[in-house]
Amino acid sequence: MAQQDEQPPPTPRYALLKQIVLWCTAIALSIVGAFWVQQRAAHVYSDDARIAAHMIEVSAKIAGQVIAFPVREGDSLNTSDVIAQIDDREARLVLDELNAQLMGRQSVYEKVEAQVERVDLQTGGHMQAKLSQLLAVQAELASAKADLEFRQAEWERSESLLKRKIISRQSWENTRNARQRAEQQFQRVEAGVASAEAAVVEAEADQTELAVLAKELRAQIFDKQRIAAQITRQEIVIENLRIRAPSAGIVDQVYADLGEYVVPGQRLILMHNPAKVWIKANIKETEVRHLRKGNRVGISVDAYPDMDFYGQVTRIGNTATSQFS
Repeated sequence: MAQQDEQPPPTPRYALLKQIVLWCTAIALSIVGAFWVQQRAAHVYSDDARIAAHMIEVSAKIAGQVIAFPVREGDSLNTSDVIAQIDDREARLVLDELNAQLMGRQSVYEKVEAQVERVDLQTGGHMQAKLSQLLAVQAELASAKADLEFRQAEWERSESLLKRKIISRQSWENTRNARQRAEQQFQRVEAGVASAEAAVVEAEADQTELAVLAKELRAQIFDKQRIAAQITRQEIVIENLRIRAPSAGIVDQVYADLGEYVVPGQRLILMHNPAKVWIKANIKETEVRHLRKGNRVGISVDAYPDMDFYGQVTRIGNTATSQFS
C-alpha cells in the first residue's frame, strides 16, 4: 500500500496569525452584540405598524346623471376642484323661471308704487314719508331673510358633512356663527319693519286708498321675498350638482362612471391628503412606559428600504391590542 503524505506541522507564525484572526473576530462580534443590546435597551422597537390617514368619502348630494367625471385614481386634487358634474339643465330652467317671476313681481310692485305716489300727492306727503321708510326696511328685510335662508342651508349642509367627518369642526362653527349673525340681523330688521308698519297705520286715518295700496305693496314685497328665497335655494341646488373636492388630496378609488345615474349619499370617490399621514404602531405593553409625547421616532418602510424617515410621538393610546380582539 502507498504511504499517504503527511501534512507539515503549522509554523509558529501561522498559528499566531490564526489566533489573532480569531481574537479580532471575537472582539468584533462582542462589539456588535454589545451595540445591539445597548440599542435594544435604549430604544423601543416595533414591527407591527401601519401607515394611516384620514380617508374622505365624497358623495353625491342630489340625484341625477353624471355628465362629467374628470378624475381618475391617483389624480392630485386641490380644494374645490370639480370631481363630477351632474346634469343641471332642468335645475337651470327652474332658476330661469323663478327669475322671470321675480321680474314680473317687480313690475307689479313698481306699478303699485307709482299709484302710491299719485295718491300721496293728492292727500299730502306725510303718508309718502312713512311708506318710504316702510319700503326701505321691507327691502332690507327681504335681503336679510334671503341671507338667513342661505346661511341656514349652508349650516345644515355643514352639519351633514361634519357627521361624515368631511369638514373640520372649526368650519362647522364658522357656518353656525354666520347663521346666528344672519338670524340676529333678520330679527333686528323685522323689528324695524314692525315699527315702520305701525307708523304707516297711524297715518292711514284719512287715507284709506293709500292704506289699500300699502297692503298691496306689502303683498308684492312678500311675494318677491318668497321668490328670492326660492332663487337662493335653487342656486344652492345647482351648486350642489357640481361636486367639488372638500380638501387637497389624492384620489384613492373611484366608485362612479360617466353617464351613471347617482342618488343622494352615493359614494363617488375615496381620497386622502398625503400631507397628513401618520404611523400607527402597536407597542408591547412592557415597553409603553418608555414612550413620551414628543419622542423622536425613526421609521423604515418596506417599499423604500434604502430611505430613513423621522417623526415624533404625538399620541399614546390607553388600550391594549387584546381589547380590540
